[in-house]
Amino acid sequence: MNRNAIEIFNEALRAVDPYAAVGKHVDRIRAICRDAGLRKIYVVSFGKAACPMARALADALPERIVRGVVVTKYGHVSREPLPGTFEIHEAGHPVPDEQGVAGTGRVIDLLEEADRESLVVFLVSGGGSALLVAPSEGVSLDEKQQITRLLLQAGADIVELNTVRKHLSRVKAGRLAEAAWPARALSLILSDVIGDRLDSIASGPTSPDKTTWADALAVVNRYDLEGKIPPKLMQMLRDGAAGRIPDTPKQGNPVFEGVENVIIGSNRIATETARQKALALGFEAVVLTSELQGEARDVAQWLYRQVLESQSCLASGRKKICLIAGGETTVYVRGNGLGGRNTEMALAFAMAIEGTSGITFLSAGTDGTDGPTDAAGAIADGQTIVQARALGLDPQAYLDNNDSYRFFEKTGGLFKTGPTGTNVMDLQIILIE
Repeated sequence: MNRNAIEIFNEALRAVDPYAAVGKHVDRIRAICRDAGLRKIYVVSFGKAACPMARALADALPERIVRGVVVTKYGHVSREPLPGTFEIHEAGHPVPDEQGVAGTGRVIDLLEEADRESLVVFLVSGGGSALLVAPSEGVSLDEKQQITRLLLQAGADIVELNTVRKHLSRVKAGRLAEAAWPARALSLILSDVIGDRLDSIASGPTSPDKTTWADALAVVNRYDLEGKIPPKLMQMLRDGAAGRIPDTPKQGNPVFEGVENVIIGSNRIATETARQKALALGFEAVVLTSELQGEARDVAQWLYRQVLESQSCLASGRKKICLIAGGETTVYVRGNGLGGRNTEMALAFAMAIEGTSGITFLSAGTDGTDGPTDAAGAIADGQTIVQARALGLDPQAYLDNNDSYRFFEKTGGLFKTGPTGTNVMDLQIILIE
């Protein structure tokens, strides 16, 4: 069952391979240049999948690309080097760092070079919000880091986090399109956001922003962070909400007239591919949702209830069932342990099915990393907790301390893939016999 779950997961990954996804749009790029008489192509690639996405264009259009800048997470650089026309910057994620600032500075330099005879191809993937970082005038990187950490620790989801970050940035929320104007722009986007909202993926650098200063202030208030974030940032949020600071570019702004945004990969594609693979392996397969969200341990209980409902189908004669879900949950940090949302969900789910036979659960990030760990997630079954107790471990104590990584490290359930080169949020695969 473990082998089947991993096989299904890997097939879903292949469906959102960033190199192949970008390659499908090379003809579109050629047509844009031909029809508009554009002579130069500039490439800006940022996110966890930045290198394979850039590689796809470098291989297909070597003679047309004048210059490219890549900003990706530490450890996500492809083994095969890119051509000399590209420069690569590794930077911090999920908390931005100075290398991200430096790489973004080079992106801005490139956009200043592009003109009316240029096409700028933006290649956007998960992690772009943290990796492409240029704090607003008067805001320091340290202050940006502080507010990012506070929001993550409070359990803010990716949309809430980006709502705040984009209002403290010079490149997010349409401002990258603003910087590229008057060049034409095409954004090819791997979505890592629930609902594939263009203004949320990587904080919407090339799309009109639907959020406001008031929305950003509301997020901070919702998590009671007023007295914790730097006072200067709190004042900026209040000034913006009061209309004393201009808001981000909105729909109808002329800078978006020459911009096209295209989703080329998403969790929906991954979950549907997982379903097809499960069918091929002989399972009755159902996609529960590709918009899973909420606190990881609460979502585990919801998934367990779906299992209970599905088990009645086994009584009616079906032999094997596969339930598939995708999305991105959050973790409210209560302790000081080590783990991510996928290992935490797997631990909570394992506790729910303790002693049960015939159920296997895999939860993993499609990017190969789960929070601040080297695992993509974890695999659990009905014997996981039984074996843990035999080792003298207290599963509830590990859950209470947010120490799910160390729990699975000791019980042997960690699922490690290494960086996958893509990122379309998380996948949960439940196999029932």
